[in-house]
Amino acid sequence: MSTLDWKILAAQKKARQLTSVPKEWLARLTSNFPVQTDLDVTSYASTCGLLDGRELDITHSDVETLLPKLSAGEWTAVEVTTAFCKRAIVAQQLTNCLTEIFIDRALARAAELDEHYKKTGKVVGLLHGLPVSLKDQVNIKGLESTIGYVSYINKFADRDAVLAEILEAEGAVLYVKTNVPQTLMWSETHNHIFGRTLNPYNRSLAAGGSSGGEGALIALRGSPLGVGSDLAGSVRIPSAFCGIYGLRPSTGRIPYSGCANSIEGQDSLLSVLGPMSNSIAGLRLFMKTVVNAKPWTKDPLGACKRWSEEEYQLADHGGGKQLCFAVLWDDGIVAPHPPILRGLEMTKEALIRAGHKVIDWVPLKHEEICECAVRIYTAGSKEDFEVVTAVTGEPIIRSMFPETVDTPSVHDYIGQGISAYQLWQVQKKRRDLREEYLRHWQDTITITGTGRPVDAIISPVAPVAAPPHGHGRTMNRAYYTMVFNVLDYSALAIPVSKVSQRLDVQRERQTFFNDHDKAHHDSYNPATFANAPIAIQVVGRTMQEEAVLAMSEIVDAALKASQRSSTTKL
Repeated sequence: MSTLDWKILAAQKKARQLTSVPKEWLARLTSNFPVQTDLDVTSYASTCGLLDGRELDITHSDVETLLPKLSAGEWTAVEVTTAFCKRAIVAQQLTNCLTEIFIDRALARAAELDEHYKKTGKVVGLLHGLPVSLKDQVNIKGLESTIGYVSYINKFADRDAVLAEILEAEGAVLYVKTNVPQTLMWSETHNHIFGRTLNPYNRSLAAGGSSGGEGALIALRGSPLGVGSDLAGSVRIPSAFCGIYGLRPSTGRIPYSGCANSIEGQDSLLSVLGPMSNSIAGLRLFMKTVVNAKPWTKDPLGACKRWSEEEYQLADHGGGKQLCFAVLWDDGIVAPHPPILRGLEMTKEALIRAGHKVIDWVPLKHEEICECAVRIYTAGSKEDFEVVTAVTGEPIIRSMFPETVDTPSVHDYIGQGISAYQLWQVQKKRRDLREEYLRHWQDTITITGTGRPVDAIISPVAPVAAPPHGHGRTMNRAYYTMVFNVLDYSALAIPVSKVSQRLDVQRERQTFFNDHDKAHHDSYNPATFANAPIAIQVVGRTMQEEAVLAMSEIVDAALKASQRSSTTKL
């Protein structure tokens, strides 16, 4: 197939996407639509005129408000779905965050839910009438999952992914799928079909990846609850860059069966699906609903573990009365920029003020751990990417810089492959490092003062706030997230603040870990990251999702109380 052919296919797919948007909605967005130089577009949906007052109330509501109103019949599924569909279209025009848009199908499903409620007075499941957005790779019967590849255009799913089945059975309304980078292996979101997703807080910055479409959509309140995936940070990085909450669960906790994926067959270090939302309550509801649906009966790789209320009540963590958190200030590879350090400092101060203990976390062999991940990811990635793109002749994206996306760069990540024996040795090393890290964590029992090891780690999500387009890999090699994928720890991203040119001035350093660390330090200018969200992640151990959610709620509440206190003093 010629170069012209793949470009035609991509253009045709993009044109079909546009036809799925109601023309009358688009017509109402023309009068005061932001121009290219308008960077912060987070307030536009409230003033654009497409949503009426009731619809704005609906879309400004979090999951914990929406569901009670739906179950009480105060809001119908159709009006809630319509409101979020409208707001999703606004988000699409502002940030290019969507791939599949199926509003008619969603409204038909919402009408069925309303009819059931009208006849029975009962809801259909725990998510009755709640719109839920999905990362592009979650298959829905009859729709495409291109995952950023032209080769997958016109390939329609013949069945729903297990997760989509569960969500619909619980009453959720599926209505849009969201943008991803080609290959799913980038911390920024861009592909040859749908283009680049922008950060709604500053459109000159990246929305993150590979779940960047979800991050931007949820930040603009075009979705109350979404699903991303995380192989090396792809839920947490977009959540951090877009100022929302995102959970990376342990492997197998959420069913992956039936999803499209890149580097299929790479089972040494698996990607996981995880929720993204504007509140931790949304994440908690998602986890509780899905794991109690017994997904292991439909996904052979599913973990057989129901929701544990005892673990959520922090029975193994002193009931949450006085927790001991350990702050990872840096990983010994690349130190965070000043805004990220301020986020950690704010979190430490808030937790101490709330009566918890905070100590320092000493990173153990983080570079070795991440090198294991890179060798596993790249063991066959070159061949995988080439096989997929060869079908149409589509170029492999090798750089996220807007001017040079198809040009090989010094940061090429494709890799040259390794032998089966070499892969076995990497897998053995990963297992040994996991055992060593477990002992390292357990040994903290001697310094916490609680009679327990550290309850959770507080870590940067990335050493940088949302970077300018193209700098996703140069400024963030994903080591702060990737390390916990290798260890298979549960981790939850929490927004803390936003970059301030007044507060986040450069911090002088005399010594550096390496040349990359110095280059990273020297690259910082607060003006570059204007208005970018600042985030941290709360990290627990394997299969501790309930505890991580509970401890994250404690951290989030402490931060909000501290910020209210500071505002009151002002």
